[in-house]
Amino acid sequence: MKLLVTGGAGFIGSNFIHFWVKNHPEDQVVNFDKLTYAGNKESLKDLESNPNYRFVHADITDPTAVASAMAGHDIVVHFAAESHVDRSILGPGVFLQTNVIGTQVLLDAALKAQVKRFHHISTDEVFGSLELGSSEKFDEHTPYDPRSPYSASKAGSDHIVRAYGETYGLPYSITNCSNNYGEFHFPEKLFPLAITNLIEGKKVPVYGDGLNVRDWLYVQDHCSAIEAVLLKGKAGETYTIGGLKEDVSNVEVVKKILQLMGHSEDMIEYVKDRPGHDRRYAVDWTKMNEELGWSPSVTLEEGLQRTIDWYKNNEAWWKPLKEKAQGFFQQNYKSL
Repeated sequence: MKLLVTGGAGFIGSNFIHFWVKNHPEDQVVNFDKLTYAGNKESLKDLESNPNYRFVHADITDPTAVASAMAGHDIVVHFAAESHVDRSILGPGVFLQTNVIGTQVLLDAALKAQVKRFHHISTDEVFGSLELGSSEKFDEHTPYDPRSPYSASKAGSDHIVRAYGETYGLPYSITNCSNNYGEFHFPEKLFPLAITNLIEGKKVPVYGDGLNVRDWLYVQDHCSAIEAVLLKGKAGETYTIGGLKEDVSNVEVVKKILQLMGHSEDMIEYVKDRPGHDRRYAVDWTKMNEELGWSPSVTLEEGLQRTIDWYKNNEAWWKPLKEKAQGFFQQNYKSL
């Protein structure tokens, strides 16, 4: 089988390629990536000599490059997206261009190439925000209610994927996942920022009161969920993927990281909240479990320990990235 993976040099994409090559060594994988600030070829350096892996440096908004790369592939796994809410607030235009127009360019090419499945990776953020303390969770039938430029652009891409399925008969599937964490995560996001700051002896920034809730999904579990959808899921279906059963606030997660790394809560520094900060996300992954037999393989504590160990052992990967992002850190976390 031949897979075209867009955004394969990014956080989740690089983990997925490693996962797929390890578990399906006979398959051919092409990694199509623009290498924005969040894309890093170093994440896949160990695969460069693999004859079944190839890298294409190109932009998903370029129809010629996309059509050339798409030819002959059976499955498209579409990760490529601008994905940081904070950056979407600072500059929404690139999010619309990449996430909506880029997806439409890919869909056109996939239709012409007659791919067997176009799998679109999306987010639970398209569903909006839930009330703190409620028992409500997002599932496959939750109405869309995006509240940031990022989530609005991903909602648009979800809709255009479904439209190509309904209008043109393109075989597609969509997964809306919760917040991922794990290896190769760009160090401006909460978990890697907290971990690397502590390694460097710096405090950990927490937005607002820290009570915002996310449903944390270990990236390797996300990869196995995508595999389940590709191998056993039905075309034309949507699946929501989460990693937890109970709510955990952002500050509680940070405290878990502090505990695992041997630091006191004095290392927390509360900073000004982001505009329109969604209060709570929670995901019901019953459909994934009952129809495809998938469930998370690790607890939050186990996943955090694996992530902490990885960052401790891979400073050469994250330190240069963090140095390049200093301007963003100063803009968002002025006190640190």
